Amino acid sequence: MQTFQRKTAGRIAAVTLLMAACASPLAWLVSRENAEQEVVAFAQEESRRVLSAHRSVRLDGPQAATQAQQAAQLLTGGLFEITEIYGPDGRKLAESVTPAGHLVESQLPRHGTPRYTQPSYESLPLPNGQWVMRVFVPLRETDAGPITGYFEGVRTIPEWQREQILSDAFIVSLMVCLASLVCGAVIYPVVVHLAKENEDKAQQVLDSHIAMMEALGRAIAKRDSDTGAHNYRVAWLAARTAEVLGLQGAAMQALIAGSFLHDAGKIGIPDAILLKPGRLDEAEMEIMRTHVALGEDIVTGAGWLDGARAVVGSHHEKWDGSGYPRGLSGQNIPLSARIFAVADVFDALSSRRPYKEPLPFEQVMAILQQGRGSHFDPLVLDTFTPLAPQLHQQLQGLDEPATRKLMTDMVQRHFDILV
Repeated sequence: MQTFQRKTAGRIAAVTLLMAACASPLAWLVSRENAEQEVVAFAQEESRRVLSAHRSVRLDGPQAATQAQQAAQLLTGGLFEITEIYGPDGRKLAESVTPAGHLVESQLPRHGTPRYTQPSYESLPLPNGQWVMRVFVPLRETDAGPITGYFEGVRTIPEWQREQILSDAFIVSLMVCLASLVCGAVIYPVVVHLAKENEDKAQQVLDSHIAMMEALGRAIAKRDSDTGAHNYRVAWLAARTAEVLGLQGAAMQALIAGSFLHDAGKIGIPDAILLKPGRLDEAEMEIMRTHVALGEDIVTGAGWLDGARAVVGSHHEKWDGSGYPRGLSGQNIPLSARIFAVADVFDALSSRRPYKEPLPFEQVMAILQQGRGSHFDPLVLDTFTPLAPQLHQQLQGLDEPATRKLMTDMVQRHFDILV
């Protein structure tokens, strides 16, 4: 769980910082744009108010230029440094410029004949460091009436106002950044708590699966006059070999389950054959071989145990094709079954049974080498061989509970249960 908490903390921190890094600049831009729009909206409204207060101003009559010039002068100086009024045909009728406006006029981009139908603005940083707003307002006698002229004004943003806009935008972006960080800090314990609950439930489900697998394995072992220790040992030996070969995830889980339940079908073999002390005749062997198909039927469709089919159905196949039930050979035999075959024979030869004593380690390895390329996959056997001395030493003298502990640790490692 500690590993999960560290990973979770790192991921939430990374996501939180990414959110803050993305949201803060965006909030700064939005806040600045909103502040600019407020300035422009005020200027637009004030220009409409001044022009509407002088309804006698006609921009299409003989006195259009004179009246437009009067209106332009009214708007220049307070709100705008440059005021331009155009007639409905886009012809300039009047222009009024303050001394400050003359300083910036030459730096403004040129525009063609006005033809806009909606108010708009431009925010322009000038080469001399000043910041100006250029406002465009179509004039109408009524909101839905035809355009009677055009008003364009240039407003220089004073330094104090610019600082206020930038300061407000910075504060907003800082608040968004802090909100993102606080959100991450609040989410972390919630995620850890939910993950812990989910882990506990997953552990319970896994424990029930393992208990079911062990119960079935012990039942089979008892029918075969054996203990459950063989299943633990052979599953552990196969998993240790598979780790070196790079198996992980679902493939490793299927190998462990299949190794534990490889002889599940023996539960359906008559005692007279299964427990016969002597050699089986050919007819009896045919019946014994059916335990593979019976085992496949048992695990097929059994949810979590369904992955065990590869080992259950192919653990008696041989590399040269002389095995059963399908006579598979070489790479056609599932890798998990090829790994299990080496582990199973090694444990069978190394273990004490009611009818035999364990063989010496060197003799066991010699027998395995005799089957290289015929019974066993050469790559799997060559992988297992250097591991065998240590594995054999670890298993020496272990009773069933100790062997079960080895297998439990292996299950926890490969089923992502961290304690």
